[in-house]
Formats: sequence, C-alpha cells, structure tokens
Amino acid sequence: MSMDPISTGGAPRAIGPYSQGARAGSILATSGQIPIDPATGAMPDSIEDQARLAISNALAVVAAGGEGWEIVSVRIFLADMADFAAVNRVYEGMFAEPHPARSCVAVSAIPKGAKIEVEALAVRA
Repeated sequence: MSMDPISTGGAPRAIGPYSQGARAGSILATSGQIPIDPATGAMPDSIEDQARLAISNALAVVAAGGEGWEIVSVRIFLADMADFAAVNRVYEGMFAEPHPARSCVAVSAIPKGAKIEVEALAVRA
C-alpha cells in the first residue's frame, strides 16, 4: 500500500519535513494543525479562537483528501490543561454526535507558541 500526501491552501503550510496529511488505502491522517490562519498567517489570542481554528485546519486537510471520509479519532495537545473546559466546549460545537474518539494531553510547548495543536484520523465512510 502506498501513501499519498495531502495538501491544501485551506490549512497552514507544513513548517517542516512532513505533509499536511497522508492517505493510505482507507485511512487518512492529518499532521498536527496549529491555529494559524492559512490566509493571513495570523494566530488568534484566545484559546477558544485557537481551538476553533486548529480544528478547522484539521478538517480542511481531511476535506482535501476527497469525499467520503469520516473522522473517527481526534488528538488534542494543550500547552495548559487549564484550557481543557474551554476547548471541550468548542470541540462539542464542531463535531456532531456521535463525537469522534478523542484524547487530550498537556505538552510542554507547541510550535510558534500556540496554545493548542490538533490531529485527526479519518476512515472511508
């Protein structure tokens, strides 16, 4: 099985030697998406706006993989677990029930000083 890279202008360009996403057979994985506006390069200040944008960037990568993908798992990395409740509210509003499986962990730092990074795993629906 070969891996096909996915790229889109709907999410920030990769800042290292990796693809925005990768598709292999019936699996699609996004790289970690930080809350950078792909049009302006700006990063919002509030955790709510950062969460919304990071999730939107991950969704844009999945959408760029073509039709028929269903997100089954999301990984969230937070620079501060005190932001968990706010991120949870944003997450709940952006994913319909049944919500994808999810993990959320605290990390010591996120690239570019972001407060959040989000990855998604999707399968062919």
